[in-house]
Amino acid sequence: MSGEYDDLKRRMDGAIAAFKHDLASLRTGRASSNLLDAIQVQAYGTTMPINQVANVSVPEPRMISVSVWDKSMVGAVDRAIRESNLGFNPIVDGTNLRIPLPELNEQRRKELVKISHGYAENARIAVRHVRRDGMEFLKKAEKDGDISEDDQRKRSDQVQKLTDEMIGTIDHLLSDKEAEIMQV
Repeated sequence: MSGEYDDLKRRMDGAIAAFKHDLASLRTGRASSNLLDAIQVQAYGTTMPINQVANVSVPEPRMISVSVWDKSMVGAVDRAIRESNLGFNPIVDGTNLRIPLPELNEQRRKELVKISHGYAENARIAVRHVRRDGMEFLKKAEKDGDISEDDQRKRSDQVQKLTDEMIGTIDHLLSDKEAEIMQV
């Protein structure tokens, strides 16, 4: 049975990791190569992540540099960055694109907080789905006679405690990100 608990914990940790990745992609005013992770580029007849056609670096706190490996891909990378909802306006310089990060205004900060709340809610839902799967497994195990009613109740409490811890972690990460976004 501890294998099932470990599996639930692993799946909940996966939801937290996905949430952290989503938060990392939100722009907070300082440059990070993670900001471009979600951008997909039309390349060689297919769609690829930007990091598979270019090198992304951060030479300055408010500047992202994208070095495209294939000169013919510069236009596609430029287009993908402009069409993303990040509000970037790259400056093309040969095979390099420089992306200055503008100051975030109050409206954009509030918008980013709203987006981060959506990411948090998705993570909470994912954790609750894992909890539901665990509870259903325990009810089935009790019904099949594999565990007693007391064991089922005790293990259900453990699953609920784990769920509460994970939701608390999500809320903590969200409040930290909110503070980071709203910091001027």
